[in-house]
Amino acid sequence: MEVVARLKSAKISPIKVREVIGIVKGKNINDALVILKNSNRKSSFVLRKLFESAVANALEKGYDVDSFRVVNVTADDGLKMKRYQPRAMGRAGRIIKRTSNIAVTIGD
Repeated sequence: MEVVARLKSAKISPIKVREVIGIVKGKNINDALVILKNSNRKSSFVLRKLFESAVANALEKGYDVDSFRVVNVTADDGLKMKRYQPRAMGRAGRIIKRTSNIAVTIGD
């Protein structure tokens, strides 16, 4: 039994999300939620909401969530927004605002 929750185009870089993913991968779902709640990174807030969504999906299907573990979490590149900032002597500097596609799989 596995349940998946996905978030597309989260306004955070995938590199920042992967830092927190390494901490919670393979843990019990309740332990992972506690770790994410006590972490003060922006990506931990996004991941906690996604884990809660996956737990809600599992409860909707009628599964017992207490024995579930974090099977897999992935953060891939999403859309990249290209912006420009004025620089000296009439030039423009490119700014790339990265987004993430995050997928959480929980199961037993």
